[in-house]
Amino acid sequence: MDRLLFSVDKYMSIRLLLICLDKLASPLKDDEFVYPCIQFVCINLSWQVKTNGKFGNERSNFVYKRLSIVMFPFLMLALIGASVWGYLEHQQKNTILIKAENQYQRAFHDLSYHMDTLHTELGNTLAVNTTSEPSYRKGLVNVWRLTSQAQSDINQLPLTLLPFNKTGDFLANMANFSYRMSVRDMTKNPLNEQEMKTLNALYDHSKEITSELRGVQDKVIANNLRWMDVELALASQNEAQDNAIIDGFSSVDKKVGAYEELNWGPGNMNIFSKNDVKMLSGNEMTPDEIKQKASQFLGLKDPSGLKVIENGGSAPEYQSYSVLLPGTGGSENETQMDFTKKGGHLVYFMKPRNVQAAKFDLRQARDTANEFLDQHEYKNMSAVSYDQFQNIANLIFAKRENDVTIYPQQISVKVALDTLEVIGLQATDYIYGQKQRTIGQPKITMEEARKQLNPKMEVTGQSLAIIKNELDQEVLCHEFIGKLNNNVYRIYMNGELGTEEKIETIRPQQITAPAK
Repeated sequence: MDRLLFSVDKYMSIRLLLICLDKLASPLKDDEFVYPCIQFVCINLSWQVKTNGKFGNERSNFVYKRLSIVMFPFLMLALIGASVWGYLEHQQKNTILIKAENQYQRAFHDLSYHMDTLHTELGNTLAVNTTSEPSYRKGLVNVWRLTSQAQSDINQLPLTLLPFNKTGDFLANMANFSYRMSVRDMTKNPLNEQEMKTLNALYDHSKEITSELRGVQDKVIANNLRWMDVELALASQNEAQDNAIIDGFSSVDKKVGAYEELNWGPGNMNIFSKNDVKMLSGNEMTPDEIKQKASQFLGLKDPSGLKVIENGGSAPEYQSYSVLLPGTGGSENETQMDFTKKGGHLVYFMKPRNVQAAKFDLRQARDTANEFLDQHEYKNMSAVSYDQFQNIANLIFAKRENDVTIYPQQISVKVALDTLEVIGLQATDYIYGQKQRTIGQPKITMEEARKQLNPKMEVTGQSLAIIKNELDQEVLCHEFIGKLNNNVYRIYMNGELGTEEKIETIRPQQITAPAK
């Protein structure tokens, strides 16, 4: 009986050993190799327990020798492989951490340097005689450049979870202010007393910010502080943040927030401003009134299928209504519309669907979109831009009044080129750009403005237009469309000064589908 058990166990043991070797040689999961090996060891152990007598010790020694010969090399290989893998992973992780730390340290020291240089440049600008227009312009350009570099340095630091927005806003406003002053003709419009006061305040504030950053820099160098620790501390919101770098930057932001509000001038671009609901006409609308307007726009007889959602809460600048119309294919084909709460003006419309093929051209799409706008509240619009993507025409229309194109009042329309169906509309600029404008005559005639163009340019079209300049101010201009070096350009010449206000490159298809 013992010999029979020995033969069976020997056969099973050899079979499982071959399975182990086969699994080891094939690219399978770890458990597909481990389980047969465990069975192999268990059978040998059970066979050792079951057997006794004169074959017990011999078979036990034989089993241990066989296990040692077979398993020891594999275990050693596995141990060596795991050690090498762990070492390489550790080295790679350290390399990435060192690289990130070096980038953070470079950005931080660059920030300290740029703020120090910015403070010096502001002092140099204030020291210049106000009648020295070139020196003032050069100094303000340097202030704008250094402020932009400081903003770039801040964006490279791991400060996402740290309140540092007041300092960022302060630098953005300083950059806008210095840029506006540098591009202004100071021979005709020199810096006034209020602007000089603002420059002096910027000089004092930059000194305080530079001093605070130097203090943080000294601590970083003296204590060998790491920015990776800052990132970990900010990510661990449950732990107390006791970090010299975090404390230093928080102190800077608090000081900047406590500064007295500066007069940045009436022409400040104010990139943080929101659409003003006071510019809208009409009374506040109820959800039922919005549902009626939406059904009228969509041509629905029964508005019961429309779902109206109120947005914005108590903040007036965000108050609006969203209207949803379920589609046949689920939420992906859902028609979406947005209305202002005040006046119930449609600012957004989208009817998503696949457009398989283009059966019509851009000119036909333009005519369809123009007719669509005329049928609704968007009158006297002229197409100024054309584009085509995935068999959908994207057209931009601008308000036209007294033969003057008003570019600040724009509407974007999407037209499907398979059926000429209007499937999208964006009218935010048009709605919030409505206001009473007194459009006069430019001091510079069309012929005088044309003489200021490049003599080699072939002019193919000209008209009057109102655009927004770099100071976000509306300016009456002479608009020229011309060709030069196989490119088509749209050039705006200031109607008061005769100088180039803005230049745009336009695509050839915008010429092949001219506006009405």
